[in-house]
Amino acid sequence: MPAEWEIVWLTARLAALATLLVLPLAIAVAWILARKNWRGKSIVETLVSLPLVIPPVATGLLLLELAGRRSLAGRAFQWLFGLSIVFTWRGAVLAMMVMSFPLIVRSSRIGFEGVNGRLEQLARTLGAGELHLFRTITLPLASRGIIAGAMMGFARALGEFGATILIAGNIPGRTSTLSVSIYQLIELGQEDAAWRLVGLSIAITFVTVWIAETILRRQEAMAS
Repeated sequence: MPAEWEIVWLTARLAALATLLVLPLAIAVAWILARKNWRGKSIVETLVSLPLVIPPVATGLLLLELAGRRSLAGRAFQWLFGLSIVFTWRGAVLAMMVMSFPLIVRSSRIGFEGVNGRLEQLARTLGAGELHLFRTITLPLASRGIIAGAMMGFARALGEFGATILIAGNIPGRTSTLSVSIYQLIELGQEDAAWRLVGLSIAITFVTVWIAETILRRQEAMAS
């Protein structure tokens, strides 16, 4: 049982880090999409949603190609930090970031769309700059949607498998996340251990998603 809790703890740490790293970009994209219509908006919306609809293994293969040691990004990361991305915990975090990104954007966008535009306009008439307005009015009012999105993204990262197995592999103690470990245990015929991990995974994800959906419903009720 201690070994299983280590897997849970590793997965939670990586998922939390992935959520924190992708959150600023997701908030920025959500804010842009929540504003008025602009040329190319539908293309951006489609690109944001792609990780939800294409096979996760395909996403992992793309990440492996883009972040591999021979890729431009992979070589740049190696040159800057002396570290590689693929087949490390950094690869697992990258996969989690990509897969959780659409969910965070979706929920954060709902939060921004629920902000009363009159309050923003009033702040402008009083001389507030756009950055100050965003930081003191828009962001706090949209915080419920952002928090719910972060939790949904965290839950998605916890269960990530397809992209992770390709770009990060299955290295015990480093990239063996919950989903990867469950798959390995089933292959080894250790079904009892696999079911214990399944139970832990369901319990953690259920609580996280329930809290996120509760926050999101309250946000939608306030916006209506």
